[in-house]
Amino acid sequence: MSEPNTVQQSPNNAAASPLAPEWLTLPEDVNALHSPMWAEGVRRNDDGELTVDGVPVSELKAQFGTPLFVMSEGDFRARARSFKDAFDAAFEDICGGVDVYYAGKSFLCTAVASWVAEEGLRLDTCSGGELAVAARAGIDGANLGLHGNNKSDAEINRALDMKLGRIVVDSLDELERVAKIASVRGETAKVMLRLTPGVHAHTHEFIATAHEDQKFGLSMAGDTTESAGLSAAEEAVAAATSYSNVELLGLHCHIGSQIFEPDGFALAAVKLLGFLAAMQTKYSIVLPELDLGGGYGIAYTPVDTPRPPAEIAQAMAAVVRSKCAELGITSPRISIEPGRAIVGTSTFTLYEVGTLKTVRVDAPVAAPVDAGGNQNVTFPRRYVSVDGGMSDNARPVLYDADYSAILASRTSDAAPQLSRVVGKHCESGDIVVRDVYLPEDVAAGDLLAVPGTGAYCWALSSNYNYLARPGVVAVRNGSARLIVRGETEEDLLNRDMGVANV
Repeated sequence: MSEPNTVQQSPNNAAASPLAPEWLTLPEDVNALHSPMWAEGVRRNDDGELTVDGVPVSELKAQFGTPLFVMSEGDFRARARSFKDAFDAAFEDICGGVDVYYAGKSFLCTAVASWVAEEGLRLDTCSGGELAVAARAGIDGANLGLHGNNKSDAEINRALDMKLGRIVVDSLDELERVAKIASVRGETAKVMLRLTPGVHAHTHEFIATAHEDQKFGLSMAGDTTESAGLSAAEEAVAAATSYSNVELLGLHCHIGSQIFEPDGFALAAVKLLGFLAAMQTKYSIVLPELDLGGGYGIAYTPVDTPRPPAEIAQAMAAVVRSKCAELGITSPRISIEPGRAIVGTSTFTLYEVGTLKTVRVDAPVAAPVDAGGNQNVTFPRRYVSVDGGMSDNARPVLYDADYSAILASRTSDAAPQLSRVVGKHCESGDIVVRDVYLPEDVAAGDLLAVPGTGAYCWALSSNYNYLARPGVVAVRNGSARLIVRGETEEDLLNRDMGVANV
């Protein structure tokens, strides 16, 4: 992380603001694209306008309006292939390759589901609705998984109807219900047990999922249930092996999301392999599969440093290879679940600028002395309002997520000015980008692009203030097409039954 930037000068002699967070350095070129945050194929053309695979953002605005999620189909496919190829290569000598499940919760529509299948990945779902999307896309049930801490009976029945390759069971109660439903149907449910290995992930509290005090999974800590001496995880293994209508495939864990440090993944793998070996010995069973989850971080800001898939794969393979040798066991078939790491950077959100205003804010650090020897105590903060906001990106208000932004419709020689990009909702917390340097001459009608919005933005979108949710456009080989239609006011009113029906 960089030191607070209070004196750095850019080529145009603009000073960094004392209001900027310590990681946000003044850009050398406010028009430049920081490549880890953008999809391959995003460039500026000769006129300085942002393009996606050759399509200018002004054309996208004219055809589809704003706000708009703009996805590079080629980038999505390339990232999906890179995970599949890298993990297959790293684990070939260990277990013959890896099953890569795209995490549908990050972003899912029928087009994306079909791309996933075409690139050789499987699909992870966590609701009946996501299963419905997979079915419409024609995904073979054997290549689907179903997650969730509170699956309904209808969702479990749908999973069995579709002959899912795995149902990831989250609790002892759910295991019993799955077994009962399968028994009534006279079928066998293929089950994995989601465990909480007690690993602390270096991420936001709300997206860390492997510590004990949260809703997901079966604890590996001892004596956590009425069966003295048994952990909930071991009790689930014992129960699953006793049900005639349950095929226990193996174990699953997921330690969190947006994680850059490798130590949590390694520790989780070591703990699960040790548990798997112990269960095989104690219950005379072979558990053929182990899912090590996902949660690999992406670049939302210039200081984020995502790890390449090959680096992640080689590091995880080394841990699995070493631990299996130590335990004297054959490695189970490994699976992983990258979602954000595939779709996040493939997409940016395009907004149109509306009103702008500048306020004076007290300096959070010792104020510098100006040329006249006077100490400044307040500094300007510029608010740049756009035509979307928390209804199309709830992550800043939910997780304090940081994003960046860039002037997309043109380049500018104006000095950089510290700005805050905000939405149009009636909430003071409606912040899209908390801190970013944008050119001083940004004005109403300009287009801004916020990168890294492919994951969890459209998926979490809402109709707050009765704003219609944006569409999603896929661009490939110089051509753009809608893969999710934006809503209209008529869509918003269609479910309103009206006073005439009271």
